[in-house]
Amino acid sequence: MMEVEKDLGLKKLDHFFGGTENYYKFHMGTVITDGVKYVCDNGYYWFVSDAVIAIKTKRLDKKSWFLVARLKLEDGKVKMVIDDGNGNVLHTQSYEFTDAKRELKLFFADNVVMLSTEY
Repeated sequence: MMEVEKDLGLKKLDHFFGGTENYYKFHMGTVITDGVKYVCDNGYYWFVSDAVIAIKTKRLDKKSWFLVARLKLEDGKVKMVIDDGNGNVLHTQSYEFTDAKRELKLFFADNVVMLSTEY
């Protein structure tokens, strides 16, 4: 079976805006939108799953009904920052290596993970 090359630059990310047509079951009772599925299918599954696991295991969704997970690239390393949407940081996680080519921002509300453009 031939492996499909991942779009680590997420060139089609701007196609996802103003909502979603489909929802997909994800981890720990959450669902993801079309845009987040595209992100997962193209090499960033680890970021989405780590964000959901951090939100659920640390019960961050009990501290704020709306959360923002950011993927920040810094000199070949990456940092995930989760805040309440008002800049109040609730969790950070650092990674020593990444092949990520793009910074991302995800919104989490009512157990739905979506791109900021899909909100």
